[in-house]
Amino acid sequence: MSELLNQSVTELKGVGIKMAENLEKLGIEKVQDLLFHLPLRYQDRTRVYPIASTQHAQEVLIVGKVEHSEIIFKHRRMMTVTLSDGSGYITLRFFHFSNAQQKGFSRGAQISCFGEVRIGTHSREMVHPEYKIIKTDEPLQLSEKLTPIYPTTKGLQQRSLLRLVGEALKQLAKLDDLIPSNIIQQYKLSELTDALLTLHQPSSEISANDLLERSHPAQQRLVFEELLAHHLSLRKLREQQKQVAGIALKTSGKYSAKLIKSLPFKLTNAQDRVIAEINQDLQQASPMNRLVQGDVGSGKTLVAAAAALNAIEAGYQVAIMAPTEILSEQHFKSFSEWLKPLKLKVTLLSGKQKAAEKRDALENIALGLTQLAIGTHALFQNDVHFKNLGLIIIDEQHRFGVHQRLALREKGKQAEFYPHQLIMTATPIPRTLAMTTYADMDYSVIDELPPGRTPVKTVVISNTRRAEIVERINHVCVDGAQVYWVCTLIEESEALQCQNAEETWELLKEALPELTIGLIHGRMKPDEKEAIMTDFKASNINLLVATTVIEVGVDVPNASLMIIENAERLGLAQLHQLRGRVGRGSKASSCVLMYQNPLSQNARKRLEALRNSNDGFEIAQIDLEIRGPGEVFGTRQTGELQFKIANLLEDQELLPQVQQAAQQIITESPNSIEPLIDRWIKHAEDYAAV
Repeated sequence: MSELLNQSVTELKGVGIKMAENLEKLGIEKVQDLLFHLPLRYQDRTRVYPIASTQHAQEVLIVGKVEHSEIIFKHRRMMTVTLSDGSGYITLRFFHFSNAQQKGFSRGAQISCFGEVRIGTHSREMVHPEYKIIKTDEPLQLSEKLTPIYPTTKGLQQRSLLRLVGEALKQLAKLDDLIPSNIIQQYKLSELTDALLTLHQPSSEISANDLLERSHPAQQRLVFEELLAHHLSLRKLREQQKQVAGIALKTSGKYSAKLIKSLPFKLTNAQDRVIAEINQDLQQASPMNRLVQGDVGSGKTLVAAAAALNAIEAGYQVAIMAPTEILSEQHFKSFSEWLKPLKLKVTLLSGKQKAAEKRDALENIALGLTQLAIGTHALFQNDVHFKNLGLIIIDEQHRFGVHQRLALREKGKQAEFYPHQLIMTATPIPRTLAMTTYADMDYSVIDELPPGRTPVKTVVISNTRRAEIVERINHVCVDGAQVYWVCTLIEESEALQCQNAEETWELLKEALPELTIGLIHGRMKPDEKEAIMTDFKASNINLLVATTVIEVGVDVPNASLMIIENAERLGLAQLHQLRGRVGRGSKASSCVLMYQNPLSQNARKRLEALRNSNDGFEIAQIDLEIRGPGEVFGTRQTGELQFKIANLLEDQELLPQVQQAAQQIITESPNSIEPLIDRWIKHAEDYAAV
């Protein structure tokens, strides 16, 4: 590789301290990084488009003669210029202009313009296009190549990036291709230097639309290499984790056996299988790092309880981290009931606790008097110290950033020994994606629901049919079943047109005077919420009006109907979680998704997906398509999976090939691994420093 490619960008002419700081914000530190800072899109300045042929939202170069120009005072001062080229007319609009500019648009002047075309009811227009007045003896200068538009940041202009990338491209011939030639041939990949030159300086023969759709072979080559680098980085992280020392938890399993024996039902084969996989991990001298996926109602919490009891029996503490206060409270209640016969102490650490209560909780954890600590992110604050933490269980892991998970793991480190980690999610992820996204983890799936669970029938109804739904509630409750009515906001909000829970509670009490109607929301005190839920579970309440605090952790088998008001406001994963609160008994259950018109296209897709499927994996795939992997995997805020060109959703068909190629490189070309990771992933060592 060229020595310059490995040097700091400050070696390039015109790059001072301030520009270097701005480039670093884009992940550009070395000259080589400029080659892999790829364009977002392209502008075609290689040819002139006839005005009549231009399409709405198309960026084009046009040439025309000024037919008319004027200044209009309508809301604000504006200059309009009408151009014609023989094929049609277009209006140029300028809100900021000088007298000299105005004079330049004299009738008959020849103008070249580049900008985005807008087509209204009667005419075409461009707002503030780039333009140049063409002199009579001056030929029109056209670009020979498509013009790349790069991702940029405040204080860094496109022309600066264009110049710097041009400097880096002079060294392109000296760039190493880190993918072995046999893999390039096997997967029919383009040569690296050809691919980069094509993407930075595409010829006029290449369609800008093809590049926008990411279908060009040059892009596919770089997509493949980037996915390969990410996969190798996670594999490397996994190997590093296996090298560190863990605690081998050798137990007879009598605690977990006692819990399972006390249950009024039998565990599913899937639960038994996953418990066995976890137990095998816990007995190893390297720390477990296992992801457990399971759909709503598949019994993940019991699997976690069995794992926790094995760690406790071996003489170690367990920490359970939940994403919300309500879920941590639900876990505290469930685990307290399960562990009470074994005389084990469970402690809740909450942000809502009073100073004295929190002080006692911290003391019990530090002295080892608490065998199981449950909380939210409060568990990894500086004042929390464990005596001997052996197992960390993280629920709904995608809601926590990687640094939060590592902070908790560091907290459990004793000398050179690290605790085991069990990570659970009720957000199913398509297997191929999971194998890439979580390649640093072992992977278990609870792919079986407890027997007797009947699929929930889901209906989508406009809120104009509210009266029919209220009548239906009455029939359901008279038959002895119970009902949830879920509101999406606690307080009234005219803008969102969401009725608040308290108002709904009052209206339903008035409409259904024969029923006992309860109310629960996140602003109530924990003991108030607990009392309401206890009454609901005991069938003392027929209808429970609630906010989304009942999304997870609540199990009332007698509840067979749920109404979700303003369902269009919620994401697919949350709707699926909420629906999972019904259908837990033997009665046929229904979920009514009540919406407020007008519906956006994405909202309509979400509601249709819920109506058509009870399969969490199918719903996860649709959620991925609607929202994209950044939100589904919680990576917007964690810094993971930040791709330059690859897209997990659109490129998932490449993942099996990427995994095979990664294994070949590990076996045949291990020296390529570090440079590949360094080329595509900035500061990957931050995630590996565990």
